[in-house]
Amino acid sequence: MVKSSKGFRSRSRGTFTKEVRERGLPPVTRFLRSFAPGDQVMVVIEPSTPHGQPHPRYQGRVCTVIGQTGRAYRVEFLDGGKRKELVALPIHLVPVSKPEAAHA
Repeated sequence: MVKSSKGFRSRSRGTFTKEVRERGLPPVTRFLRSFAPGDQVMVVIEPSTPHGQPHPRYQGRVCTVIGQTGRAYRVEFLDGGKRKELVALPIHLVPVSKPEAAHA
């Protein structure tokens, strides 16, 4: 038997597949987003840009921005009661809207 791959992007066919009309690079403004410390963001991995990409296990995770390192942002979250920190480029982070602001 052939040994299966255990790479960074293995077993992520569904996660990293775009719809037909979404293929290619996203608009430049998504690369230039800025976040302030304390902002809530969601990790939504952009498959066309492998640089600064967090691990696929954190796809959909809501995090809090704690700082900036170069062009990337440091975000933290709780995972099973343990505080964890990720470093990701802004293309892989989406701002989370506040529910009370949506109703106002």
